[in-house]
Amino acid sequence: MINIGIDPGVNGGIAIIDNGHIEAIKCPDTVKDMADVIKDAKWDCVNMFCIIEKVHSMPGQGVASTFKFGKNYGQWLGILAAHGVPYKEVPPQKWMKYYGAMPKDKTKRKNHIKHLAQSLYPNIKITLKTSDAILLANWCREIAPDISDSPLATGFMQKDEG
Repeated sequence: MINIGIDPGVNGGIAIIDNGHIEAIKCPDTVKDMADVIKDAKWDCVNMFCIIEKVHSMPGQGVASTFKFGKNYGQWLGILAAHGVPYKEVPPQKWMKYYGAMPKDKTKRKNHIKHLAQSLYPNIKITLKTSDAILLANWCREIAPDISDSPLATGFMQKDEG
């Protein structure tokens, strides 16, 4: 099974775990490049699932940055749907809870997440842009048995309510 984790922000990334091999890259700059990542991962696999971080605007975010953030998120959702990749939108609090207590301070939390990802996958380069996606893909891989026995395995665009 191929497990995909997407941190949909412009400064986010995508991670793909295929039979234990992991690849992680920062979010591509163009929609075509974003789509190519999914197309390349899917070329010979029907058995795949994606966890995409469910995002929303944040207080204090500027209008332009909020629009760009939402646009990127929507592009990822469209690409997944167009390629028939089953996915689930998951709020950060839900997947982060799996990895234990997280620092409240954003900078400390991001560095903690990077260190967690590096401890799980010491043979690849981890950056602040790819670390969330790596942990999302790993969480997807860890919960995959639960996904295969659920309606998520046969349908896509499943939304997490909490």
